[in-house]
Order: sequence, then structure tokens, then C-alpha cells
Amino acid sequence: MIRLCIFDLDGTLADTLGSIAGFANQALRRCGWGEIPLEEYRYLVGNGADQLMRGMLKRAAGSFSEQDVARLRAVYDALYEADPLRDVTPYPGMLQTLQQLKRQGCGLAVLSNKPDNVTQAVVGGMFPPGLFARCWGQREGVPRKPSPEGALRIAQELAVSPAECLYIGDTCVDMQTGNSAGMRTVGVLWGFRDRKELEENHAWRIAAAPEEILRFAAGEEEE
Repeated sequence: MIRLCIFDLDGTLADTLGSIAGFANQALRRCGWGEIPLEEYRYLVGNGADQLMRGMLKRAAGSFSEQDVARLRAVYDALYEADPLRDVTPYPGMLQTLQQLKRQGCGLAVLSNKPDNVTQAVVGGMFPPGLFARCWGQREGVPRKPSPEGALRIAQELAVSPAECLYIGDTCVDMQTGNSAGMRTVGVLWGFRDRKELEENHAWRIAAAPEEILRFAAGEEEE
């Protein structure tokens, strides 16, 4: 029985690719580097903001220092924090799916590698208050995904065993996180990566549309 669904944010709950790319390219320009095509951000995001900065600098500058990373990150954070919902939209059918999961008695949570303050702002701006029992971004003292620690802490706080959880995301990082936590993983095809990556990282199930998650949570897709 599934009692808790833990969702990734970027590429899972919301289409944030244009938002991230927009702020990232604006930060690159302000710091004197060239822009990166939007589609390349599909493979740069997912491992936290510092890793995003390093990936951007490798692509835009070739070589860089940690001072460059810190400078770019400071500009990026200021831009993002000033307008976190710019060009962000929930995926079609996502809100209805979340509400139905809750009606079925399933708890809901968010675990993202996006900085915690921005995660709170994006989720709070897109979804009704109280929909999620926990909403965590990258925060001090909790290793970023693919460490399972954040997912396990959320489950523990909500008194749910890992075996009673689905971890839902769109990248290899998410599948690794959920599998390492002993949770069943659902890879989603509407996000930033493809079926091949999800299957190679041992997704338990693949969802082509949000409403398919309802079947998985209800136990209709048991082995």
C-alpha cells in the first residue's frame, strides 16, 4: 500500500526549463559570458545550483575558477529570488492528480535540489496551501539528491516506511534517490529527460501522463 508520494519539482510537478534557462542566461550575460541554448539546460539541471553553475561555465567559458562559480551563483540567485514564478507552469493534469491522490488518502511531499527558499516560493505560488505535508529544497545539513537522506527524513517525519512510498521524478538523479531510499520509483516522460535514462536507472514504473500515477499509488500495477 502506498501512503506517501514524494515528488521532484523541476520537470515533474512544473515545467521550469524556460525559467531556469532564462535566469541562467541572464546571469551569464551579466558576468560577461555567452548564452547557452535552452535545450542544453535539460542536461545541465538536476544536481543543485552549484553544479548547474559549473556546467554552465564549462559550456560557456571552457575553464573557470571556484570564484567564477560563486560570482555567477550570486547573480543567478538574486535574479531567481526576485521573480521565482517567471515562466513556470504546472504540467497539465498535475493539480487534479495531486488532489485525487490526497482524496485517496495518500500523503504528498516535495523534495528538490533547487535551493529551499526558491522551492518554497515556486510550490507555494503554484499549488493550494496545505496540499503538501512537506516541501523541501536543498537545505543545509541534508545532502542533495541522489543521496536518499532527504527522502528518508521526510518519510520518517510523516511516520511512513520507505516501502510505503513512491518517489516520482524525471531524471536519473530521482531514480537513484528513490531506489537508494528503498522506495518504488516512478519516472515521468513529460519532464527534462527520456525513457531510456529512466529505464537504465531502474524506474519501477514509467508514467506518460500525471493521472497514471493514480494507478501506481492505488496498487493497480503491483508485480
